[in-house]
Amino acid sequence: MSAADPHRSQPRQTGSQHGARSRRTRFGSRVRAWGRHHGAMARDSAHRLIRRPLGSLVTMLAIGIALVLPSALWLILDSARLLETELDESASLTVYLEATVGEREAMTVANTLREHPEVAGVRLVTAAEGMAEFQQALGLDDALARLEENPLPASVVVSPLETSPEAVRDLAAQLEGVAGIDEVRLDLAWLERLSRLAELGQRLTLALGVLFGFGVLLIVGNTIRLSVESRRQEIEVITLIGATHAFVRRPFLYSGAWYGLGGGLLAWLLLGLGGQWLSVPVQALAQSYGAHFAVPRLGLQGSTVLLFSSTLLGWLGGWIAVNRHLKEIRPR
Repeated sequence: MSAADPHRSQPRQTGSQHGARSRRTRFGSRVRAWGRHHGAMARDSAHRLIRRPLGSLVTMLAIGIALVLPSALWLILDSARLLETELDESASLTVYLEATVGEREAMTVANTLREHPEVAGVRLVTAAEGMAEFQQALGLDDALARLEENPLPASVVVSPLETSPEAVRDLAAQLEGVAGIDEVRLDLAWLERLSRLAELGQRLTLALGVLFGFGVLLIVGNTIRLSVESRRQEIEVITLIGATHAFVRRPFLYSGAWYGLGGGLLAWLLLGLGGQWLSVPVQALAQSYGAHFAVPRLGLQGSTVLLFSSTLLGWLGGWIAVNRHLKEIRPR
């Protein structure tokens, strides 16, 4: 009897394992069926758009035009941010030393400023060098040469580590307390104007992005609404035989995503063509001012963000339109 007990318990263990395996198989089958249906709906919605090439292209073009302006402003703002970084690097403080400070003492003061934790670099301008630069700038060599004494003090040009207006102002207040320094002069007007322009550009780009994003939702929503109305009878039939709203909604969501992706690709193409068209005159204008400026490009990251955003907006527009009209459709 004891030898037979293990054989009696074996079928129960095998049945339990078989039930667990069966449940895993059913779950895997449902997941594969769900994936196959998603793939079929994505292909079917793409085929429906291809069968109506003109209407689909017009809708995508409207989406692309709506996305071009905020994308172009974002590129301009990004270029302005790079320009602001370059200008910030040229920001400096002019520290004028006392008239009684000699050349050796001036070097000591410069070394003291160089060791300051908020100073990126210093350049000492002696009184003689300052007079030479002043003469060269004004072209008054003969008149200034008649002066018995050099009235200009030595100065130190300080490059701050942090170039925000608040940080520069705080650094200037700290340097005024260093022995041997008579005056610290700084011009923060252009830094503050640049900061305010950058803030204005950010808000303008955000506002236009939101506004044109709503425009994309309206374009896709109206297109999907017409598609739902044209397939009303089909929706009523499949709803009558037990189809869920998620099942009915799925092809329209893919249609909205395809519209958004196509609009994003057209916007990307328009931005590329526009940048290529403007690159030559923009570079010529920059060179006339002695500067180097290239028309900004989206790049891989910007292109990914643009295409993902346009696809998401198309999907969201389709979801809003379908949900609204599914409530109005009842099987008869």
